Amino acid sequence: MDYTSMSKEELIEVASELKILNEQLLSEQRQSTDLNYAWTGNLGHWYWHVPSNKVICNPHKVQALGFEMSEIPNPLTYQFFTDRLHPDDHEATMTAMLNHMYHGAKVYEVEYRVRCKDESYRWFYDRGSITKRDKSGRPLFVAGIVFDITDRKEKLKQLEQDNRVLLEKTRKDEVTGIFNHRAVVEFLNDQTAVSIQTKQPLSIAMVDIDDFKKVNDQYGHVVGDEVLRQTAQIIADSVRETDMVGRYGGEEYLVVFSQTKKSDAEKVMRRILSKVRDFQYEQGFRVTASAGISQYQNEMLSEFIARADNCMYEAKKAGKDRVITG
Repeated sequence: MDYTSMSKEELIEVASELKILNEQLLSEQRQSTDLNYAWTGNLGHWYWHVPSNKVICNPHKVQALGFEMSEIPNPLTYQFFTDRLHPDDHEATMTAMLNHMYHGAKVYEVEYRVRCKDESYRWFYDRGSITKRDKSGRPLFVAGIVFDITDRKEKLKQLEQDNRVLLEKTRKDEVTGIFNHRAVVEFLNDQTAVSIQTKQPLSIAMVDIDDFKKVNDQYGHVVGDEVLRQTAQIIADSVRETDMVGRYGGEEYLVVFSQTKKSDAEKVMRRILSKVRDFQYEQGFRVTASAGISQYQNEMLSEFIARADNCMYEAKKAGKDRVITG
């Protein structure tokens, strides 16, 4: 900085800023020497002289953003960083700083993303506090420390994604690829609560492949598994996103029709059974299925499912390849 061209008033202002900065640095040095400084091992310190809005920071943060120090405006202001905040983090970051400076929060502490020179974003953990106030109690000098936590955030994101995949796998049936028994029953349980609260109808269908044992006996379990998968796919492709299909057990499927009367569920099931009947497998055979439908009547979940199951067995007794509603 060229001091020779400065006026007396400007030199006094710079001297005042440097005096505050020196006092802060000496204080931190003493704390570090006494092993009382909680922020040792940091990536970089920053200092903000509030009246002049000037910021002094460790070059590491600037370099982490992809800039050379020569590319940084002089003087460096608080807005250089806040203007580069991710839109989703701007409000929370500003609120955290204002709460500390004017509303009694003990420290300023926040995580945020800053836009780099190449337009990508990096995550930072930022923590600071007011170290000096003027005679009126207004913030004069703020000191803080910043950590680049991008790697930790990326690892956390990957871990969350892995957990979602793992959770999804625990909810899916390995043979058919649709939801398993536990997942579809949990969904049905949730939907009964919604039905009670909203007074909307809720219907289910229990579907069973007819004479499935004959398929396994004649063509083997590999072909049998293909029948299970194909039937599951036909059913899943025929219902809405708000519904759910799950393998209830063996060759049996449970279909949950949210906000649906049993008469409408019956129409859908008739179309599904028609598609199952019309599909021909490579070996030249076709299969059929039977279904039973019930509408929720505020009974126990087991009773609700049992009514659909009983209707399905009635369909079997009546000749198979049909829907019975109870």
